[in-house]
Amino acid sequence: MFKTLFKQKSKPRPIDAAQIPVGRRVYAIGDVHGRNDLLKELLRKILDDDNARGPADMQIIMLGDLVDRGPDSAGVIDTAMALKDWKPNTRFLTGNHEEVFLDAVNSGDPKIVRFFIRIGGESTILSYPISRKDYLKMDMKELAEKLPQIIPQRHVDFLTSFEDQIVIGDYIFVHAGIRPGVAIEDQEATDLRWIRGSFLNHKGDFEKVVVYGHTITKDVDESRSRIGIDTGAYDSGKLTAIGLEGGERWYLQTGEAKKGGKKSAKKETA
Repeated sequence: MFKTLFKQKSKPRPIDAAQIPVGRRVYAIGDVHGRNDLLKELLRKILDDDNARGPADMQIIMLGDLVDRGPDSAGVIDTAMALKDWKPNTRFLTGNHEEVFLDAVNSGDPKIVRFFIRIGGESTILSYPISRKDYLKMDMKELAEKLPQIIPQRHVDFLTSFEDQIVIGDYIFVHAGIRPGVAIEDQEATDLRWIRGSFLNHKGDFEKVVVYGHTITKDVDESRSRIGIDTGAYDSGKLTAIGLEGGERWYLQTGEAKKGGKKSAKKETA
């Protein structure tokens, strides 16, 4: 009874007060994971949406994990490179899958190649000029030696250029999340690319509203000060982007667009 009588109103959510600087419009795209077909579809939706909203300094951010699991990682990288050529202010974040992909290509270490394959790298390798028959003939040592021969250096250089965090207005864009209690400028790359539990389970608010991918949810996951947009595109067929302008946010998907403000369904882990 007394709890009902003296019940306090819940505090406003930081995401509902967050702002992008005036004159700018930002679209952030979640984990693509080799689905070049969905990436092209979503980019068309973004361009149509941007045109419909009128003039603004538009920028696209990709949150990482372009590669692995889906059928055309090489094509995704080509599309991303073409997007960068067309719109040079496009920015890209390093996901944990880019990290392992680059380690596998650059190290020549069979153990790293084995781990790369275990987390979805087989489909990435087969999106380059190697047949499944030849791939299956190789042991890990032979495959480690083969990767630099079939993967273009321009792809390696492009992925190497990716960033770990981007701050715009009241938002920070990262691949996986941030470490609670650590200042933004002191965040470790490992956490920005791999963190999950301690970030997702944190009950307090963050210094900025965190827009991230990495952890799969059935739909957009809005919390007090974080927004997850990895909707498992490689398996679900739903690739998601968030649009931000001023104090407004909205979502575009390769399916029916989700209206802003609703909380997502139960989370799943990637």
